[in-house]
Amino acid sequence: MSSAEIHPTAIVADGAKIAEDVQIGPYCVVGPDVTLGRGVQLRAHVVIDGLTEIGEGTIVYPFASLGSPPQDLKYKGEKSRLIIGKNNTIREHTTMNPGTEDGGMETRVGDNNLFMMATHVAHDCQIGNNVILANNATLGGHVRVGDFVIIGGLAAVHQFVRIGDHAIIGGMSGVENDVIPYGRVKGERAHLHGLNLIGLERRGFGKEDIRHLQRAYNQLFGNEGTMDERIDSVLEDYSNDETVVKIIEFAKAKDKFPLCQPPKKSA
Repeated sequence: MSSAEIHPTAIVADGAKIAEDVQIGPYCVVGPDVTLGRGVQLRAHVVIDGLTEIGEGTIVYPFASLGSPPQDLKYKGEKSRLIIGKNNTIREHTTMNPGTEDGGMETRVGDNNLFMMATHVAHDCQIGNNVILANNATLGGHVRVGDFVIIGGLAAVHQFVRIGDHAIIGGMSGVENDVIPYGRVKGERAHLHGLNLIGLERRGFGKEDIRHLQRAYNQLFGNEGTMDERIDSVLEDYSNDETVVKIIEFAKAKDKFPLCQPPKKSA
């Protein structure tokens, strides 16, 4: 802790592991089981508690609370963890909770993510890299979020839901079913509204890849046969296309909920 900058009003408990170049601002509170990597910045009035690890280069803004006990009535004080990766930006009033016994005892956040003001990551969530949660977006317990996902402001994701890589969730959406990779969902009770075409273009997907994805999407969510039959059909037609296969593998790995579907057309 000799090279860390700790404001005199901050409270850092004995036992906390503070790396070089860490900055702990006014009125922050850091618990005894916390680990802060190199270059972490706690701006002011930040509370870090529990078995929480924050990776290097992460910046946490005022009034964020990370590592406090889960909001789960089944939680009985077990020593679960919150692991936050590198170079994350965690804005004001964000909350993240550690895991529970039913969820593997760990909440994990990847690298290079942006959590805007008042976002919430509940117990046992697993979040990938390069994810954006806009203001007031909320994840229920056990949610899994892939890489390069964007979740719009005031959106709420039901517990145990999966969101695939490169998906986008519209603002104020209630997401109750799994969202395929590359999917675009929106609505008060969210439905699938095609592919995240703008996001795919911005991330360098080629035109031919996007055309294959669009054709596979139309086939997967068409009217012929059952969903399982369409899944098998798409896999047979696109078995050599890694981007399409990612959707199929995601669909086959369903756990708690079915796939989010396009809205039903009016008669």
